[in-house]
Amino acid sequence: MSEVPAIAAEGAAVVLDGATLLEPTTFAVMPGEFRCLTGSNGSGKTTLLRAFLGSRRLSDGAVLLRGEAADMTRPRHRRIVASLVEPVPVARDMTVREQVTLVAASWHGNTASTAERAEELVGRLGLTALAERFPAQLSSGQLQLFHLALTLVRPADVVLLDEPERHLDADRVGLVAALLAERAARGTAFLVATHEAGLVDACDGVVELG
Repeated sequence: MSEVPAIAAEGAAVVLDGATLLEPTTFAVMPGEFRCLTGSNGSGKTTLLRAFLGSRRLSDGAVLLRGEAADMTRPRHRRIVASLVEPVPVARDMTVREQVTLVAASWHGNTASTAERAEELVGRLGLTALAERFPAQLSSGQLQLFHLALTLVRPADVVLLDEPERHLDADRVGLVAALLAERAARGTAFLVATHEAGLVDACDGVVELG
């Protein structure tokens, strides 16, 4: 029996007030695949990601998670999906290390191995020297890496990212691309909206919109 896609769209389309935000789109991402959404501004990349999260209603078609209609009101779907599409809530009075560790502990339990998991990810994203800083003390690029750490530290079968390269220089894009590819190799399915060639080069294939 064939494996069920982790992420799929079947003729997914969005029309709002007569304007087409997303042309009918069909594709599938299997477990362990890292796919990029590409296309010009306005082609519907963010719209499609929001459809998977339930913050944008489809006009036609369907978006599926593991063969089921995507529905973030289901605890099951909230458990399997991690995303950086909308801004990540952060605490102003907790450090980078404290917040990444807290998110890790909320999913993995408050153990020494959980703290090690959080510390490893902070290091992989080049944030170790900034780990005792507060969010307001970070630059825009550093804040983007922090948001990625908060997203990627939790377990997830599906990860949705909207322009994770935002505010990052080429070296840090490379760090992110390598990290996503490694996690995909361990079974996570990624759908990443991007304009960045470094991410496209690292992924398993492209879904081009527009």
